[in-house]
Amino acid sequence: MSNERLSAIISTDPDVQGGAPVFRGTRVPVQSLFDHLEAGESIDDFVAGFLTVKREQVIALLEFCRADTLTAAA
Repeated sequence: MSNERLSAIISTDPDVQGGAPVFRGTRVPVQSLFDHLEAGESIDDFVAGFLTVKREQVIALLEFCRADTLTAAA
């Protein structure tokens, strides 16, 4: 997945959450997703708690991370 595809999923803006990466179109920090997953919550629980984030955005981000990690490991 290219950085162009990643920028379709997340955005950064110094005026939104201090410039932290957020899910595009929301004010929800990407870090919140990873915090929730580390705490044992499901993707569906996360999306239920952050109604402005779409499940498709979460899946696309995780797929990007997986592809990036597998490419780096090869």
